[in-house]
Amino acid sequence: MSAPTRETATRPAPAARPGGPRGMAWLMVRQHRFTLLFWTAATVAAAAWLVYQRSAMLDDLRAAGRDGRPVFEADPNLFHRIGEQLNSAGGMLGGLPVLLGAFLGAPLIASDREQGTARLVTTQSFTRTRWLLWKLGFAMVVVVATTLPLSLLYARWSRAAGPAALDNWLDSPVFDVTGPMLVASALCTTALGIAVGALARRAVIATMLTFVASGALMTAIAYLRPGLATPRRLVYPFGADGPGGYNGSVEVDRWISTASGELYGWSTCVHDAEPEGCRARLGIVNSVQDYFGHDQMAGMQWATAGVFLALAAVFVTAFLLRTRRGAL
Repeated sequence: MSAPTRETATRPAPAARPGGPRGMAWLMVRQHRFTLLFWTAATVAAAAWLVYQRSAMLDDLRAAGRDGRPVFEADPNLFHRIGEQLNSAGGMLGGLPVLLGAFLGAPLIASDREQGTARLVTTQSFTRTRWLLWKLGFAMVVVVATTLPLSLLYARWSRAAGPAALDNWLDSPVFDVTGPMLVASALCTTALGIAVGALARRAVIATMLTFVASGALMTAIAYLRPGLATPRRLVYPFGADGPGGYNGSVEVDRWISTASGELYGWSTCVHDAEPEGCRARLGIVNSVQDYFGHDQMAGMQWATAGVFLALAAVFVTAFLLRTRRGAL
C-alpha cells in the first residue's frame, strides 16, 4: 500500500454542509427532533382551532345583531355560551404548563441519565456547563415558542368576546392564559421539571413527580394571587342598589357597616326575629363591597408572573448547582 503523499496529508477537511444548525444547536435538534415535531404540531393545531373558534363566535354575534337589537338581548343565551366556550378553551390552555413541565422538562436530563448519554458528555471536547446551558436554552425556547402564540390568539379571542370574558376574570382561565401568565407559568413548571429530572434517575418517575408538583404549585399560586393587589371598596346606603360604573369588576367580599365605618358580616341580623331592629341597635346604615376592578387585572397578572419567574430562577439555580459538579 502506498504511503500518503504530502498533498494528501495536508489537504484541508471538507467544508461543513451549508444550511441548518451547527455544533451544539445541531446536537439539540438531532437529539430532541421528535419533541420538536410534537410540540410544533400541537401548537399549530391549537392555534388553528383558536382562530376557528374566534371566527365562529364573531359569526354568531353578527347573526344575533342583524335585527338591530343589542346582541345579548336578541339572544340571551349567547352571553352564556360564549363564556362557556372561553372557559373551556382557556381551561385546556391553562393545563399546558403542567404538560410542558412533565413531558418536556422532566425527561430532558432524566432520560439522558437513564440511557447513559449524560456520562458520555464528560468525555467530549465541550464542557459540561455548556451542555447544561444548551439543554436549558433548548427547553425554554420550546416553551416560549409554544405558549406565546397561543396566549396571544386566546387574548385576541377574549377581547372580541367583550363582556362575556369579564365575568369573574380573577378565577377564570382568562387570567391564567392572557398577558404574561401562560409563558411565565410554563417557564416555571418546565424549570421545575428539569430540576426534578436532574435528581431522579428514571424519566417516568421524574415525569410523575413533576406532574403532581406542577399541579400543586399552580393551585397554590392561584390561591395566593388575590393578596398581590389591594381591593377597592364601595360604600352605599343599606338596601339601595349598588352604584354602577364598575362593570368587569370581581367582588371579593361584602359587609355591612355603621356610619362610623365599623364593619359587620353580611349575614349579621339576617336570622334575627326582627332584622330591622337588630340593625338599628347596631347602627348599621351602609352596605360595603370590596372588589377588584378590571383595570387591576394586568397589574395582578404581572405580579403573579413575577412570582412564577422568580421560582423558575430558583429551580434553574438548584439544577445547575446539582449537575455542574455532581455525578451524572
